[in-house]
Amino acid sequence: MTKRRSKKKKSGSHGYGSSKKNRGAGSRGGRGKAGSGKKASHDRMGKEGLKEMGEHGFNPFHDNEQDGLNLRDIDQRIEELVEAGLAQEEDGRFIVDLDDLGYDKVLGTGKLTKEIQIHAESFSDSAERKIEESDGEAVKEE
Repeated sequence: MTKRRSKKKKSGSHGYGSSKKNRGAGSRGGRGKAGSGKKASHDRMGKEGLKEMGEHGFNPFHDNEQDGLNLRDIDQRIEELVEAGLAQEEDGRFIVDLDDLGYDKVLGTGKLTKEIQIHAESFSDSAERKIEESDGEAVKEE
């Protein structure tokens, strides 16, 4: 037995208005892969199969990434670094080389409570100022 529909639900247009408007392949953009080079997807067949045209992925804005270490982290971990042999202590003054730790730059977050001589490739302005305020020394290495 077939189910009967009410008059309100008898629209066979599926939102396209008149049924004449949604008939042929033209409303679907062609049959199959027709016109695929002209349409927005730009798919092309190549030797390896389907190739999408255009660039893919993204390129980061910066090429040279520096690994930075904050003054706070150096100050908190300096005793651990001395025990591990990655830093030295001479006459109450600590000496640490960030290249041995795998870092390039000293950043200025935090403050130094100890007198530390830091060797690194580069320093932020605030880091240099804070090191000098704590009677430490910032040594730039090339």
